[in-house]
Amino acid sequence: MKPTPDKSTFHMTPEEFRRHGKAIVDWIADYYERVESLPVMSQAKPGQIRASLPKGAPQKGESFETMLKDVDRLILPGITHWQSPNFFAFFPSNTSFPSIMGEMLSAGLGVQGMLWATSPACTELETHVLDWLVEMLALPKSFSSTTNGGGVIQDTASNSSLCALLAARERATSFASNERGCDGRLVAYTSSQAHSSIEKAVKIAGLGRENLRLIEVDEKFAMRPATLAAQIKQDLSAGRVPCFVSATVGTTSSNAMDPVRAIGEICREHKIWLHVDAAMSGTAALCPEFRWIHDGLELADSYCFNPHKWMFTNFDCDCFYVADRKALINTMSVLPEYLRNQATESGAVIDYRDWHVPLGRRFRALKLWFVIRHYGVEGLQHHVRRHVELAQQFASWIREDKQFELAAPAPLNLVCFRHRAGDAANQSLMDRLNHSGDLYLTHTKLNGKFTLRLCIGQTTTELPHVQRAWRLLRAAASSL
Repeated sequence: MKPTPDKSTFHMTPEEFRRHGKAIVDWIADYYERVESLPVMSQAKPGQIRASLPKGAPQKGESFETMLKDVDRLILPGITHWQSPNFFAFFPSNTSFPSIMGEMLSAGLGVQGMLWATSPACTELETHVLDWLVEMLALPKSFSSTTNGGGVIQDTASNSSLCALLAARERATSFASNERGCDGRLVAYTSSQAHSSIEKAVKIAGLGRENLRLIEVDEKFAMRPATLAAQIKQDLSAGRVPCFVSATVGTTSSNAMDPVRAIGEICREHKIWLHVDAAMSGTAALCPEFRWIHDGLELADSYCFNPHKWMFTNFDCDCFYVADRKALINTMSVLPEYLRNQATESGAVIDYRDWHVPLGRRFRALKLWFVIRHYGVEGLQHHVRRHVELAQQFASWIREDKQFELAAPAPLNLVCFRHRAGDAANQSLMDRLNHSGDLYLTHTKLNGKFTLRLCIGQTTTELPHVQRAWRLLRAAASSL
């Protein structure tokens, strides 16, 4: 006979957890079965959700059933449904059931993986899975842990960019900036279309916004290597120290592809750290026919892509690679006495706390491992190819329609387009569709013009969803 639980501890018992956990799994499964019927963008007004919540915390614990009912009643009205097949906004942040189960297992284990010694499996599985991805995406061998490089799971590409910049800063100053601070001469470069995280990283790293050079782009919105080279020479002549270039494989605004090889050759000539940000588009390299996006990547010092965008692995999961792990470790490492241990002192293990800003880290590799093992390379390739095919179909409809025009090339799964009636019409069109709840689009500005973006990458998006989006767009456009 099982002992009677001691309710005085206030803890949920294993038996209660088992019962409530099944209810959560059922709720999630039901949610995915009905998510397509929910308004994609939340219709909540500012302050509405908070106003619906109790003013104070409960003095006595409440039942799990009550809490779960309040998720439906209070929380769902404030959710924008990123997993809806009608979500075409931003870049995807897709997930899958294998990933969710891996996340659940990670939460259940509650591992703090700051050191190899704090859970060897947390470290070694991560190293192994990231080496798998080097092969799966045909990345340069220099990014494998079997060489002088290696990979680590970060939370986001933003932190990968920051870590790359910090390592670049230290390499350029022979690791003196960590001791004395920046002297104001260090300069970083990226394109005018690069993600805002580069500007934020420059500020955080102490280089200063004035020392970030935004290089102009060509007609495809990709960085101009000749302009980069000229700017570097100008800075060198002024006594500055170029230390970091960030190239983008798939910009957020238009999915533009910076010419990595030409940029890399310039960086090699001047011994400048090259970081390549392939946050969303990097997943496309699972398919051999899309690996042209990584041409010249062997010239890069660091690289990142986000499985949490287009590889069915829930947020957060960014894979960050370096060709020389010593440069990164020497930049990030601080070893207080309370973290010293025999395994670390032996030098035979990886301590991922030295590969990024936070000390603590979750067991993120589990969900990535589950995803890769469930789908296999073939399954992942199938879905990437399908999303690109659907985007190309949508782009062909834009080309054939006299009301609309393409605003940029569409090499993969993002289509940038606009109505020919001008900015106000496009703004009105987007607002009307988003407020309807039927789909969700976002915008950018290209060549100064308001531009609509439709990105196809959600896990369950199929041709009928794209066809419906096109019908809704044309219907809304007809009433402008």
